[in-house]
Amino acid sequence: MTHSGVLADHQIRDMIADGGISASVAIADGQIQPASLDLRLGATAYRVRASFLAGRTRKVTERLADFQMHAIDLTEGAVLEKGCVYVVPLLEALALPAGMTAAASAKSSIGRLDLLTRIITDHGVEFDRVPAGYTGPLFVEICPRSFSVVARMGQMLNQIIFRQGKTMMSDDELRALHAQSPIVSGDPVISEGLGFSVDLKPASGTLVGYRAKPHTGVIDLSLLAHYDPTDYWEEVHSKDGWIILDPGAFYILVSRESIVIPPMQAAEMAPYLAMVGEFRVHYAGFFDPGFGYAAAGGAGSRGVLEVRCHEAPFVLEHGQVVGRLVYEHMSAMPAALYGQEIKSNYQGQGLKLSKHFKST
Repeated sequence: MTHSGVLADHQIRDMIADGGISASVAIADGQIQPASLDLRLGATAYRVRASFLAGRTRKVTERLADFQMHAIDLTEGAVLEKGCVYVVPLLEALALPAGMTAAASAKSSIGRLDLLTRIITDHGVEFDRVPAGYTGPLFVEICPRSFSVVARMGQMLNQIIFRQGKTMMSDDELRALHAQSPIVSGDPVISEGLGFSVDLKPASGTLVGYRAKPHTGVIDLSLLAHYDPTDYWEEVHSKDGWIILDPGAFYILVSRESIVIPPMQAAEMAPYLAMVGEFRVHYAGFFDPGFGYAAAGGAGSRGVLEVRCHEAPFVLEHGQVVGRLVYEHMSAMPAALYGQEIKSNYQGQGLKLSKHFKST
C-alpha cells in the first residue's frame, strides 16, 4: 500500500511498470526526478485562437476542433511565436488509481524563459491539476510571453508530481521540521507555508536581476549555454534596496533567503496574496527533495523568482515577502536526491538565468 504523500522516484517507476503511466514512446530513465516525472512534447502543435479548458463534459480534442487555426509539425523543430497560443498532445498518458491526484508545472528553465506552459486534461476545469482516478491523455498549452522559441518533439517543458492522500504540511509541522533541520536561513516566516522575500541588497555589487528585452531573436530550446544574455536581457541594478517594476515587463530576481528541501519533503512555490502589490511571482513549480540540502551538495539554495508586473508601475523593496513555499510530505524516501546524484542544474544557485544562456 502506498503511504500518503508525494510519490518518490521508485514509486513513479512502479507506476510505469503497472501501466498507471504510459507513453507512445518508451519513457526514459532520465525523465524520472526524485519526486516528479518530466513530460515530453508530441509530434504536433496546434495553434489555437485562445487558451481554453475542456470543461467537465468535453474532451480536449473536441475543444481543439472549435479553436484550432492550423497544425505545426514538431518532429524537425518549429518556431512557436511570442504572443500566440498552442496546444500540444504529450507522449505520456495517465491511468491514476482512486485517491491519487497529480499536479504539473513548468520546469525551472522553461519558467525562466517566461514560457507559459500549462497542462490540460479531458473534462478538466483547472490548469495543471489532474483529478483523482483520471484516465486519459495529457496536453500542454504553450504561450511564449517574452521570446519566440524553437520546440521539438520529445522535449521536456513540464513536470508532474503524484499525490496520494493528504500531503500538505501544517504550519506546526513546518515549524517542528525547521527546529529539527533548518529549512531556511534566518528566522522562518511561516503562514500557510514558508514565506520568502526578494533580495535587492546583494552582498557585493548592485546587480539584483534581469529584465527581458522586448524585441529579440528566437531561442532554440535544444541549445544549452549557447546564447549571449545581453542579446535577450537587460541588467537590473539597485543602489538603495528598491527597484521600480515596469507594467508588462518580465523580471528574473532572487530570494533573500537560502532554502532547503530535506529528503522526506517536497515543495511547491505558490503566489503570495494578491493584495501585496501590482505584480505576480510565477508559479515556478516544484522543488525536489534534496534542493539546497547539504548532503546533496546544496548548503542552502536561493529561489529564483519569475516576476511580472501588472497594470501600474510598482516599487519593490528589499526584504518584501513575495511568495511562499508549500511543503509536502513524501510518501517514501527517494532513491536519488536533487543535486549531485542526478547532476541537477540549479543546486546551490543564486541569481541565475535559464541554462540556455552562457554564464555571465
